[in-house]
Amino acid sequence: MAVTAQSHEARRAELVRRLTELAPKKKLDAMLEEVDGRALVRSISAEEVYSAIIDVGLADSTEIVQLATPEQFRAWVDLAAWQKDRVDVLEVLHWLRAARGDDDADFLAKLQKLDLELVELLFKRLTRIHDLQEDPDVDTEGVPVETPEGKFLVEVVAEGVDEHAMRQLVKDFMAHNPFELTRFLEAVRWELPTELEETAFQFRQARLQDLGFPPLEDALKVFAWRDPDKVTVRPAAPGLSRPGERIDYVAATFRGLDEVERQNLEGEVRYLVNCVLVAEGAEPGDPPALRRLSEQARDTLELGLELLTGGDPDGAPEVVRQRTLKEIFQLGFSLTLKVKRQVEQLSREPGSRFADTWLALDEETAALQALLRRRPLKALKVPGAEPVTFRSRKELAEVDGLLARVRHQRAVFTALLGPSPAEVIARFGAKLSELTPQRLLLAVVARAELDGVVDVAPFPELRVQELVTRLFDEQNRQAVLRPSAGARAVEALSTTLVEGRAEVEAMVARVLAVLLDDVGRRWVDEGRVDPKQVVALLIAGQPVIG
Repeated sequence: MAVTAQSHEARRAELVRRLTELAPKKKLDAMLEEVDGRALVRSISAEEVYSAIIDVGLADSTEIVQLATPEQFRAWVDLAAWQKDRVDVLEVLHWLRAARGDDDADFLAKLQKLDLELVELLFKRLTRIHDLQEDPDVDTEGVPVETPEGKFLVEVVAEGVDEHAMRQLVKDFMAHNPFELTRFLEAVRWELPTELEETAFQFRQARLQDLGFPPLEDALKVFAWRDPDKVTVRPAAPGLSRPGERIDYVAATFRGLDEVERQNLEGEVRYLVNCVLVAEGAEPGDPPALRRLSEQARDTLELGLELLTGGDPDGAPEVVRQRTLKEIFQLGFSLTLKVKRQVEQLSREPGSRFADTWLALDEETAALQALLRRRPLKALKVPGAEPVTFRSRKELAEVDGLLARVRHQRAVFTALLGPSPAEVIARFGAKLSELTPQRLLLAVVARAELDGVVDVAPFPELRVQELVTRLFDEQNRQAVLRPSAGARAVEALSTTLVEGRAEVEAMVARVLAVLLDDVGRRWVDEGRVDPKQVVALLIAGQPVIG
């Protein structure tokens, strides 16, 4: 029998391992299809099952909820029902409704496992409790529930299916122990909601720590500085990722470890992700935040592993045998802090900013702002896209090119604004942060393209059609820039400014491409451009759209 028990355990362990590779819906289906689904569900960590339930939806996961242990169920309520230190009692009720199956004893075990303060708060907010001895003729809405000894009348204030679920919960208490219900309702009447919530929150926080979610002060330590220049890397390190190749150092690490080492590393990964989750102020029960921050943590680990392996993924297993994931993560994050410090240095250089506005084009400005975040990020070139974590040292090395472009652009804008930049900017009737240096430059380029002069001022409204006619051509019902577009502006700016011609050419080409994106489609469709619809170009007499 011992051999049989061991074989069952080995089979279940293999099932659990395979479940981690399945999509959420297939994972839950596989649990239900197992001969002893209850034992399987109860052998998997509460967090893993919870993630699958949230992805599939609680309404479609009730069978799984009913198979869980009371401890798993309580963990799910801890994860799902709280936002910071505030609880959503309706969410608690929804999980209780999902837990109700054919086994009343099993349901009561789950209910009783919840903190008494949380259940009291549920009644406090979703019912009105009337003392019939104080007011025997109380007027209530709906059909209230009277306690067996006739002392209290419980009026449910929830609606729809929530009302039915709450009414059933009252009856559960009554059927289980009617005298205990009387004492419970008496306590609910007099307890303060704030105190109940605070006590329940403290209990919940303690359990989250047991699940591996550390206190904030411990979680923040994963983002501590660890000097990357003081670590030893593998000999003959190439330093950067191989050109055109995306190396997965984390996957290489797991491939090179034995089964026990992999299990230990998985535990380290979970704890690291939990630290990041807590440090970033995300809720442990928020699956989208968990996925997003897990990916960010992995990317930062990739940086640390690339540094320590010298760019050789075969060395990754040995690195994790010698260092904790926390150290590796800190080194990866510190690499991003190094480039952030370069940007901070740039910001202190004379002429880099006017007030709080970078003297740079929009793309470079977005990149600088992303790097100056508390956690430095890489800006994407897709308009409106959220910045992402750096994934390789090659991406970090590209910051050098960014800073060089910004210094070139700064020289151009400094020359355009002259010794009295405030007076020049005042011609546009708005702050530079609203104008943006890019739109200011486009106004200058547009005038230089038509007249061959450098004039830092809004572009004349009556000449907008003349400008687009000079710049645009039509090919296959698409607006394109003429080959000659920008040549006259480049000549005028290169003659007037001290900056190199190559950078001027690049800046002119970019702002003209922005104008094309802004009005090119309408120009093709309508044969003209309405100045009031132009956003990219600052036009005299038109309000500035910030």
